[in-house]
Amino acid sequence: MAKINVDFSKRQEKIKPVHGVGQPPFVGMKFDTFKYLTDAHIPYSRLHDVQGFYGDFRFVDVPNIFRDFSADESDPASYDFAFTDPLITALIQAGVEPYFRLGVTIEPYQNIKAYRIYPPEDFEKWARICEHIIRHYTEGWADGFNYKITYWEIWNEPDNIKMWLGTPEEFYEFYTVSAKHLKACFPHLKIGGYGSMGFRAGSEYWMNYEGGAYQQKYLGWYNFCEGFLTYVKEHSAPLDFLSWHMYEHDISEVEGRAHDARRILDKYGFYDTETSCNEWNLAVDKRGTFEHAALNTAALIVFQNSPVDNAEFYDARLGISKYGSFFNPMTAKPYPAYYGFTAFGRLYALGDRVEARSDDGGIYVLAAGSDSRGEVLIVNPTGESVPLELSANGEPFVALMTGNGREDGACPIPELIPPHSVISVMYTL
Repeated sequence: MAKINVDFSKRQEKIKPVHGVGQPPFVGMKFDTFKYLTDAHIPYSRLHDVQGFYGDFRFVDVPNIFRDFSADESDPASYDFAFTDPLITALIQAGVEPYFRLGVTIEPYQNIKAYRIYPPEDFEKWARICEHIIRHYTEGWADGFNYKITYWEIWNEPDNIKMWLGTPEEFYEFYTVSAKHLKACFPHLKIGGYGSMGFRAGSEYWMNYEGGAYQQKYLGWYNFCEGFLTYVKEHSAPLDFLSWHMYEHDISEVEGRAHDARRILDKYGFYDTETSCNEWNLAVDKRGTFEHAALNTAALIVFQNSPVDNAEFYDARLGISKYGSFFNPMTAKPYPAYYGFTAFGRLYALGDRVEARSDDGGIYVLAAGSDSRGEVLIVNPTGESVPLELSANGEPFVALMTGNGREDGACPIPELIPPHSVISVMYTL
């Protein structure tokens, strides 16, 4: 029996923007599917790997916007914003803030030949190019815009050979040069990086873990981050946020990874630096199922309860990819996971978290309220039905379920929470 008690009169912190997404859903230059992001109150869309290999040679990537590195970076004619402008504008119009990755797309076949993942030949010039990209989108430079784009992320996964073919030390210097320049130009914006492959506890833990290649992988990522934070600290470089990635199968890992990221920042004195899990997806091999939807919706609740400032699910693309977990690429219709994010998005739109308790640790609950409305989100990521006893100081008027054959469909408040299900109960206050 899951006994859930909700008190809408006891307001707590704001619901955090942890239901952002990676690249947004579009094909060609048609952005009508952004309506799905609007309906789910998606706060951010991180612009990485947009439209596949090399950003389709058109979108977002620095070499797609500034095509000739020998050109004059102060000349608007040196920039090609033709495809990225409509994308950014469509996101803004959909109410989704772009989370702009300054860098390049992953090159999975770099072992055959690499193109864009070498360190830029001139770090200072690369920083000035990025300065003008930011000015174009936030200050109107080069017939640009005055859009609100808060997060500007320098590179992605330099601890991954498919993303960076320089040394770790070269990346540390590259980041420092770039971040100092950009923060001096835009003190009001958040400049950070670097899209770490992830964390698991500390280096001492992994030194003593008998896991072979598994051990070396995580230890290497952790050591890269320690080197990065040491260098940034010694050179007084800005780090408004540290971005990191997580692909796990077990929901129990989510809170641990969030605490690992916070712990390593605090260890090096970056107490005010935000932590941003801007790539994550649980059990991606189960995408398209109610189980996948329940696991990842429960993860949103765990993020809300963990030391994470924002998170971006990888991802919401329309296209063939094992990571594209919001939409069926053959029909362009939502997978169940989308409806879990929609349920969380309704809480985000309400604003204030309220007190909600469950005496069953396997059933996840989160509630939010405004002056007149409240909503309770209940998630059962297990494979078993669980009896439900729900008590709240409001008048319930509708329940919605994703699971048991429904996709955010109306249902009675269930006496049994079906396996792999997401339930929303709305109240009048």
